[in-house]
Amino acid sequence: MADLKYEIIETIGVLSESAKGWKKELNLISWNGSEPKYDLRDWSENHEKMGKGVTLSKEEAASL
Repeated sequence: MADLKYEIIETIGVLSESAKGWKKELNLISWNGSEPKYDLRDWSENHEKMGKGVTLSKEEAASL
């Protein structure tokens, strides 16, 4: 599996937190240097580990 590079541009909000400290967050993230997208997924406390999630372009998010 190739290295996945990401930069959290903006944390929009935290929806919930599990007993183990993982947080479900909505963030604006740049994946591998590309245009930032809205991203909803679970993150460990230090943002080093992540769960499965969904990414949305600005247009996709606006249509919701």
